[in-house]
Amino acid sequence: MSLRTLIPALAVSLLVTSTAMAQGETAAVQLKTVNDRKAVIATVEPVHELAARSRISGTVSVINVKEGDKVKAGDKIAVVADEKLALQMRAVQARIEAQQAERAQAKIELDRAAELRRTGAGSQSKLDQAKTRLDVAIRNLQALQSDRQVIEQQSIEGAVLAPSDGRILTVPLHEGSVVMSGDNVAMMATDNYILRLQLPERHARFLKRGDEILVGSRGMKETDNTSVRPGKVVTVYPQIDQGRVIADVAVEGLGDYFVGERTRVFVATGERQALVLPEQFIFRRFGVSYVRLKTGEDVVVQVGQPVNGGIEILSGLKVGDVAVMP
Repeated sequence: MSLRTLIPALAVSLLVTSTAMAQGETAAVQLKTVNDRKAVIATVEPVHELAARSRISGTVSVINVKEGDKVKAGDKIAVVADEKLALQMRAVQARIEAQQAERAQAKIELDRAAELRRTGAGSQSKLDQAKTRLDVAIRNLQALQSDRQVIEQQSIEGAVLAPSDGRILTVPLHEGSVVMSGDNVAMMATDNYILRLQLPERHARFLKRGDEILVGSRGMKETDNTSVRPGKVVTVYPQIDQGRVIADVAVEGLGDYFVGERTRVFVATGERQALVLPEQFIFRRFGVSYVRLKTGEDVVVQVGQPVNGGIEILSGLKVGDVAVMP
């Protein structure tokens, strides 16, 4: 046999062998107990929503952020200035200078009284009075210096700092706005986002911490089998609000979602029997799902959601059917 005729023969032989190997894999359609999942709407929420508050009263002189900005803990969001602090600082500084002069005079009088007492020209009572006046002058000076430190600290607290890493949600003030101590300068969401569910209370007994849910595609689109991703219930709140139980779900990749954005999720609300087939035995042709049976027939099937062990088969197959790899 020539080389030209040998190569096509080998290619046909390899194709037949690989096809036989692939078709040798079979799977029987089984009836399994699966979770009965219901489609509900979940809302993206931050784990914590924090307020950046003003620590002093005054006028907002600088705002460094706007809605949507990402900040780190300790970043300066705004500056609140109080003109009275500058006036108080000048007044305290003048009193400190006057008290320093009084302390210096008390020191001179103490030295003179000590010299007179040493020579016998002065009494002990005069010396004791001079010591007392110097001690009082020193204590008054220390008190005034403490007052100055308080005013300096108040000036430093005019900076409004981000309490945590996160994203700015709202900035309700503008430069020039007057604020009081404790007023909100900006609202921010922490970096950690969760999905918040609200289920009818008849489903509350089925929901518990650690349950797995399926999250649909972003944008409230119709969800197919390939666009869902898993999430896990981390908190089930013990209080039912207006006939609904509230739960938080941890899902990876929510950092680029908007706060308050809604998405479709599938939650287990019980158990039921369903036909299940491994996903690799299902193929699509012209937008229709097919399964190839062991008899060689291609059967049109309607598929459901992913379940443990494969894909739920809604119609087209029955228990005991044997599928082969397409």
